[in-house]
Formats: sequence, C-alpha cells, structure tokens
Amino acid sequence: MSAESSGFRTAHAGAMIRRAASVAPWAFVFLTVVSQAAVIATGAGVDVFGLAYLSFPAVGLLIVFRQPRNAIGWVLVGLGFFLVTADLLRAYAHYALTVEPGSLPGAGLALALVQHFWIAAVGLPGTFLILLFPDGRLPSPRWRPWAYFCAFALFLCYTVLTVLPGSFTESGYPDVQNPLGIDALAPITGAIVPVVVLIPVAMVGCALALVRRFRRSTGLARVQLKWLAAAGAMVAATYLALMVLSFLFGDPDPLWLTVAANIGVLGFTLIPAAIGVAILRHRLYDIDLIINRTLVYGASTITLTSAYFLLVAILQSLLRPIAGQSDLAVAGSTLLVAAIFRPVRGRIQTFVDRRFYRSKFNAQVTLEKFSARLREEVDIKALSADLLTVVDETMKPATSSLWLHPSTSVERVASAASAEERSPPS
Repeated sequence: MSAESSGFRTAHAGAMIRRAASVAPWAFVFLTVVSQAAVIATGAGVDVFGLAYLSFPAVGLLIVFRQPRNAIGWVLVGLGFFLVTADLLRAYAHYALTVEPGSLPGAGLALALVQHFWIAAVGLPGTFLILLFPDGRLPSPRWRPWAYFCAFALFLCYTVLTVLPGSFTESGYPDVQNPLGIDALAPITGAIVPVVVLIPVAMVGCALALVRRFRRSTGLARVQLKWLAAAGAMVAATYLALMVLSFLFGDPDPLWLTVAANIGVLGFTLIPAAIGVAILRHRLYDIDLIINRTLVYGASTITLTSAYFLLVAILQSLLRPIAGQSDLAVAGSTLLVAAIFRPVRGRIQTFVDRRFYRSKFNAQVTLEKFSARLREEVDIKALSADLLTVVDETMKPATSSLWLHPSTSVERVASAASAEERSPPS
C-alpha cells in the first residue's frame, strides 16, 4: 500500500510540474509585457542591465519547457519573476511620486519592497544557480545544509535591509521615509548592515561546490561545466577590462567608453546562453573550439592593440621634428599592425595549443612527421607499422589493425592489440 501511495504521489507531483511548466511561460510573458509597458508609460526609464538580465528567465523558460524536472530552469524563471515585479513596483512608485504626486497610495511601500531586490538578482545566480548546475541537483546530500544556509542568508539580508529606517535618497526620493522602517534599529544600523557579508560567503561556498563537482565530473557533465566556466571567465574578463579602461580614461567617461560599457552589459547574456547550451545540449561539444578561439583572438587583440599604441607613440616622437602634427604615425602603425597580424596570430595559436591542448598539439606533430616519412617510404610493411603507430599515438584506440585489399585476395599485413603492447619504432 505504501508503494502504491508513493507512486501516486510521484505521479501527482509530475503532473503538477508539467502543468506549471505549461503555465509559467505565458504568465512570465504577460508580466514582462505589462511591466515594460508600465515602465515606458510612466517614464521610469528603461534599464539596459535589466533588459539584459531578462535573458536569464528566457533561457529558464526553454529549460522548463524541455526539462521541467531540472531545478535550474525554475531558478531562472523565479529570477525573472523577481525582475518583472521589481519593474512594476518601480514604475508604480515613479508614477505616484513624480508623474502624478499623491495620486496613488503606497508609493513608499513600493519603494521599500523594491529597493533591495538586487539581493535576489545577485544572490540567486551566485548561489543556487551554480550550486545546482547542471542537473538541478545538489553535488551530494552533504550540501543540503549549505543550501539551507544560502536561502537563510538571502532572506535575512533582504528582511534586515528592508526594515532599516531612513529615506530613499539613493533611489532619488530623499523626502520619502521608509514606511517599513523600525525606528528602534536606528542606533544599531551600523552594526546590522554588515549582515550582507553572508551573501558573498554563501557565493564562495557554492563556487567551491562547483569546483568540487568539476573535479569529480567526467564525460557529459564535465563538458557542461566547461560551458558555464568559459562564459563566466569571458564576462569577468570583459568587466575587468572595462574597469581598467574607466580608471585610465574616465572622469568623465568618454563616449567610446560609455558605448563599450553598454556593449559589455549585453555580454552578460553569455552566461544564460552557456547555461542553455549546456543543459539543452545544442552544439555542446563545440566548447573546446570556442575556448581555443577565445584565447587566441583575445590574446591577439590585446597584443596588437598594445603594439599599435606603442608604435604610434614611438613614430610620433620620431616624426614630430620632421612632419609636425602629421597622421603619418597613425598610418604607419596601422600598416605595421596589419602586416604582423597573421604571424602574431599563428604564434599565439601555437602557444595556446602547446600549453592548453597538449594532446592535440602532439597529434598534429605526429601527423606532420608521418606525412614527411610517407613521401620517402617505399617498404609497405614499414609503412603499415608507421601508420599503426600514428593511429595509436593520436587516437588512442583499444586495438588497431591494418588490412590491405589486393584485387585477388585479402592480406593482413600488420596488426596490434593495443598501444601498450607495441613499442614505437626507433
């Protein structure tokens, strides 16, 4: 009877998940349209980062539709509902306080609820997303207490910051007081605010869980984790570069840096895109090629850009006494950089293959050596042995053999049980 009852509960839970998966996309699309219409109608301002962030729930909807039992999809969809709710509350408060002051009640309450929604926007991807990736399950049951700690940390931080007394100066409404603020907490506000440290602590723990999962993973799971790691590294490198450029050329930021920063925000969508590819397994095994190309062209771009600015500075200093403020330095630097592009890219490609793709590099070297011997070898038996050696060194098969098919009979000229059993030719 208990087995039948357990089976009924499982079937009932599966039916509820499928029903929720069929309703969630339409509900989210409806709320998104309503929230963006409200933002535009009230003039609250379109947030570029918020629009880029909508790529997370968009990918989550695809995962929920294809794999409704994977918790990753539901985490992303939940993040989307937080985002559209924040847009609705922000538009409501803007209309009630700026467009038609006093026309709607509860504007301060809306501001109080939405002011710290960043905790969900940062906390959910930084904790549960990487803790459950890629199969929607914890790495092991021992991580269950940590999952509870993450949920507690996010809830506690949001609650504590929401009930602190004060005005909404940072939101642009210094005259509006927090209606949820508890005045008794005012003397100890400085001691309470550091509670937000729990969020990075939770993120670090989840990152360690992801590293541990990656080290123990094999096959499909390892490739899926590579996608997330590669996307995170690209986004981190982009924002690090933007921070350095802002420090060097900012205050105020030039137009080109502002445009680059907005493009960098769109680069944040690489993370949900990688999650979608990893879980839905569309072109999953292209990750090594993508990482290789990213390393090569990223290093080439940095090298050539540095060389360009260095050449411009040197040529300008040399040509200034002769040509004055001429564009010859820029033109000459451009021509030199264009001329060295292919050699530089080739050398960087060789370095990347040698350093990060050693097996592939060794296989290429082996094939090149075999091609050179192939033009000179005339002994069919020696050539057959060389060919089997190349196959073992590059493909690593369990067994390998070579058959020749003459016009009258079939002759087996060489064979090998395994790479370990046959010593390479001297």
